[in-house]
Amino acid sequence: MSASFASALSAAHDAASAQHYPQGALYVVATPIGNLADISLRALHVLQIVDTVACEDTRHTQGLLRSYGLERPGSQLLALHQHNEAEAAQQVIARLQQGQRIAYVSDAGTPGVSDPGARLAAAVQAAGLRTIPLPGASSITAALSVAGAVAPSQASSGFLFAGFLASKQAERATQVQQLGLEARCCVLLEAPHRIGELAQALAVLGARNVTLAREITKQFEEIVTQPADQLPAWLEGSPQRSRGEFVVVLHPVALQEDSGEGLRVLRLLLAELPTKVAVRLAADITGAARNALYDSALQIKRADADED
Repeated sequence: MSASFASALSAAHDAASAQHYPQGALYVVATPIGNLADISLRALHVLQIVDTVACEDTRHTQGLLRSYGLERPGSQLLALHQHNEAEAAQQVIARLQQGQRIAYVSDAGTPGVSDPGARLAAAVQAAGLRTIPLPGASSITAALSVAGAVAPSQASSGFLFAGFLASKQAERATQVQQLGLEARCCVLLEAPHRIGELAQALAVLGARNVTLAREITKQFEEIVTQPADQLPAWLEGSPQRSRGEFVVVLHPVALQEDSGEGLRVLRLLLAELPTKVAVRLAADITGAARNALYDSALQIKRADADED
């Protein structure tokens, strides 16, 4: 057992063992995204008591378990990844029906968001069996927590998780254009070999702030906020800046000053046209910022709905 985690396993038992852990249940366990110390005490306890650990990559998970002093025989590990999730889910269900406790972990973070696990959870629930979440590390919420992406109004609160955009340039450009019309905060993921292409695509959004969070929780973690049109130059400033996995936070649309003409035209158009069409025409007619008009349109729609 790793000496650095021996006390953690003891604390995990003391803190979590009194809880009931039913048999025949799937435990969806979040694991660290880089820093081993980010494991929860309840996750350590569950990883000790389950009969099987289903995982995205058995070799990766065996290494993770070994770090905590929880190494298991190969017969207690079950590979379940994006290419075999439907078939492997049936194996999980069969073991659950025998009364086993099974944990599912992805390679890092919370399963079922951008990693496998969602189809597994759906299949287990469809079979009438329990799924139990063990929350923990998530690159998405970690990046949001430090991005300072404050919504300027109630209409633009919350966030949209868009994940990985398309790899083809034309399709990615269309997606970026759609995100540019989204007033809320948007969260993207990107790999190091494609971050430069994504930065170039996002540059069309001009002064809209974007936070790049690189290698979250790891030794070379770096978090920076730049206007979208400055991202390519910032990445090119150092080869190190394009290394590692990225979370990209597109900040909410900032409220801008308006003479009143854009809002007046927008109200007239909204009475007759769909929101996106009204916003586009109002921007073309008055020269007002399209993002600000879209945010105003959402507020108008919300106010009208509250009055009904």
